[in-house]
Amino acid sequence: MAARTRQKTVEKQAAPRKTAIAKLVQPPQADIDDDADDRQRVGVQSLGRAFAILEEVARHRDGIGLADLSKLVGLHNSTTFHLAKTMVSLGYLRQEKDSKRYRIGRPLFALAASALDEIEMVNVATPVLEDLSRETSESAHFAVRMGDAVVVIARTSGPGAFQLTDRVGVVRPAHCTALGKIILASLRPEQLKRFLERVDLKPSTEKSITDSAALMKEIAEIKHSGIAFDDAEFNPEVRCIAVPVMDFTGQTVGALGISGPIWRLSIQALQNHARTIRAAANRLSAEFGAKDTAKSS
Repeated sequence: MAARTRQKTVEKQAAPRKTAIAKLVQPPQADIDDDADDRQRVGVQSLGRAFAILEEVARHRDGIGLADLSKLVGLHNSTTFHLAKTMVSLGYLRQEKDSKRYRIGRPLFALAASALDEIEMVNVATPVLEDLSRETSESAHFAVRMGDAVVVIARTSGPGAFQLTDRVGVVRPAHCTALGKIILASLRPEQLKRFLERVDLKPSTEKSITDSAALMKEIAEIKHSGIAFDDAEFNPEVRCIAVPVMDFTGQTVGALGISGPIWRLSIQALQNHARTIRAAANRLSAEFGAKDTAKSS
């Protein structure tokens, strides 16, 4: 009887010690690691799906609806909707109020602009311009938008006599240059309207377009043809031709063209160079990530 009492006493004393040791020595928590792995897999899968959606939206310049987008990325409508909704809230996608079609958001353009800065653009554009100058024997230019004007960020001279001497970095008005008119033609209607409301269409020569209605009409023609001319509108001794250069989103990132003296370059002569200039622009667009550039030839 006494031995049984002592045994119970020892067990009672050992119980708190066992509890304390159990708290210190926890069993392996593989379930937590498994949960982390599962979360990681889900996260990677969601990222992959999100990028697939971004890439598909970027391929559709006119936007894309939820049903078509879901089909193309191979996801259920509800899954696509929730992922797209998150990207819309972050600004990487935008959804049109009326059509509900998805389009690329502005932050992506900012990221692209950071990656494709002017220095890199110059490095990529210069070899293309050099080849274009050799083929046409004229000065070649690549310009981008700078506010309400355009700035020439790369240029090359041809082997012919009397080459233009415009320096890199020169700023030109958009309304009376071929390069500028290409940029204007890339604007959305409301952007072009605001441009015309705030910009004074000052004449540089007697041929400069100073009437808003006349400029709008020419811009409409440029949008249709994809080519712009400067018939001595900025410099009375110079004619120019320009075409758009696209980036990976399908948007106009700049304008490429050639210039030369009016006595050597008639409008017909410029038109004769159009195919060569388009080919150069397509080549440069491809360097900037544009797809299906051959279709614009």
